[in-house]
Amino acid sequence: MAITAYLAEHYDEALTEFRAVRRMTGNHEVLAMMADCERALGRPDKALALTKDKHVHDLSEPTQMELLIVAAGARRDKGQTAAAIQMLEVPELTKRTRADWLPRLRYAYADALAEAGRTDDALVWFHRAAGVDGDGLTGAAERAAELEGLEFTDLDEDDTVLDDEYFEDETTDTDDTADVIDAADAADAADVAVAEVDDAADVDDADADETADVIDAVDAVDAVDADVDDAAGVDGAGGVGEDVGSDG
Repeated sequence: MAITAYLAEHYDEALTEFRAVRRMTGNHEVLAMMADCERALGRPDKALALTKDKHVHDLSEPTQMELLIVAAGARRDKGQTAAAIQMLEVPELTKRTRADWLPRLRYAYADALAEAGRTDDALVWFHRAAGVDGDGLTGAAERAAELEGLEFTDLDEDDTVLDDEYFEDETTDTDDTADVIDAADAADAADVAVAEVDDAADVDDADADETADVIDAVDAVDAVDADVDDAAGVDGAGGVGEDVGSDG
């Protein structure tokens, strides 16, 4: 219940529950969270008093480091930034460890340096904090980018925008390609139609030529027949005359 209230930022309730846990179980590992609740409630002096509890030296290393971070924050709340920086200059800053408290300790130190106007030093320690913060929980990389004058943006959002723009362009390109293909097909169809018309015209011309040839041939035959008929008439007439004449 204490941790749930603490994570929900219900610090009054969390502090009450942490005190109950400590009283009933003798577990002093809750001191760091208790001090942070006091600080969140605007009581930095009470937070600092908890960091001097007689059981502090019995705490585990992670809890001692968290308590140190809270104590430095309380000093900064009181306007004692230089004192906060001095408190955080401990050997653990350069310790080789994968402990969760290391990026938090380095971030707190870098943040205090930035508040003191020591921008170059702060930039170094923000980078060092980011170097051990594989999950990016402290935001050290963003702070370093800000100090360097860079704009740090969410990569997932950029990827989304990029994907949207890419696919929009791709769709447009696809549509344009389809239009070109349709235009080409239309042109091909037009060419085919023209060719068919030309072929039809050629066929018609051929048929007309053939019809004219047939008509000419028929006319020629008719002319020949007429000539034959005329010739036959003449010969027939002459023969009859001759016959008659001969009979006569």
